[in-house]
Amino acid sequence: QVQLVESGGGPVQPGGSLTLSCAASGFPLSYYNIGWFRQAPGKEREGVSCIDFSHGSTYYPDSVQGRFTISRDGAKNTVYLRMNMLKPEDTAVYFCAATRQGTTQAMCNGHLDVSSWGQGTQVTVSS
Repeated sequence: QVQLVESGGGPVQPGGSLTLSCAASGFPLSYYNIGWFRQAPGKEREGVSCIDFSHGSTYYPDSVQGRFTISRDGAKNTVYLRMNMLKPEDTAVYFCAATRQGTTQAMCNGHLDVSSWGQGTQVTVSS
């Protein structure tokens, strides 16, 4: 089973940018769909960006479309999340996850049973 470790979170001002990294070990990510999810206090977990690592196809929900970009580096077995024009409502713990099932849209919409998760990294958007 693949192991995932997130990094890159921290405080940022509204309108700012941040890039998160999800480094994988134990298995090549080329076999997986990788997703970034977030969970704020008192809210349900939300998928914000998902990628088919092998083909590069992506899915974004409307809430982050045009602001977030997911990408991957096969040589580093790593997935990135570039977040621009950050808003206070983007404040959450961000997790990366991996599954060999389904599609990127199904993964981001929470329709898949995802078994591999990272420990999360906190993103706080505040002035």
